[in-house]
This record gives sequence, structure tokens and C-alpha cells, in this order.
Amino acid sequence: MLARIKNSLFIATGVLSLALGIIGIFLPVLPTVPFVLLASFFFARSSKRVHSLLINNRHFGFIIKNYEEGKGIPRRIKLRAIVLLWLGLGLSSWIVAVPLLGLILAACGVGVSVYLYRLPEYKINNGEISS
Repeated sequence: MLARIKNSLFIATGVLSLALGIIGIFLPVLPTVPFVLLASFFFARSSKRVHSLLINNRHFGFIIKNYEEGKGIPRRIKLRAIVLLWLGLGLSSWIVAVPLLGLILAACGVGVSVYLYRLPEYKINNGEISS
């Protein structure tokens, strides 16, 4: 019973993450890759069939495969994610204008930026992956 509830929550969280990732394709403030990777994480632990569909997707399947194999993410996506992260955090801090919230957002931003910076990266040259 508990395993079924956990599985359902993982699938629901995966679907929500994937939906946010797809929305992020069209909204520049919402990052796509982190949400798609999060969806992959939850699907891998709840539904092998859905995880396989996601990995074989022609738009972002290669990003998930390379990340799961430890190759990292493309450099341009990493840089775009960091820039959009800080634009979004800056805009949020400016709109809310609460100093404590700004500090919390800055701390989260530094943590995420350090994580992204430390991820392996690769370039895609004529369909070939190079470090």
C-alpha cells in the first residue's frame, strides 16, 4: 500500500516537472533542463516505461542520456540556465522587496550556480559530442 502511494506521488511529481519543463521551452524565465532532469529522476524510480519514453524523446532525450551517463549538459544550456536563474531571482527580489527573502534567494542562487558550474559540460559540433 505504501509503495503504491509512493509510486503514484513519484509519477505525479514527474508529470508536474515535465509540464514545467515544457512550459519553460516557451517562457524564458522558467528553465527547461532542470525540470526535465527532475522528471527523469522521478520516472526512473516509478515507471520504467515512461522513463524510456522520456529518454527516447527526440527533443531532450539526448540531454537526459548524457546527464545520466555522467557526461553532463551542453555548455550553452548550462550558461543559459545560470543567466536565467539570476535574472529570475533578481526580478523576484525586486518585486517582493523583502531583504531577508532577497538573501535567501541569493543563497539558493549561489548554491544552484555552484552545482551547475561543477557539472561536466560538452559541446555539440556537427552532431558529435566533445568535451
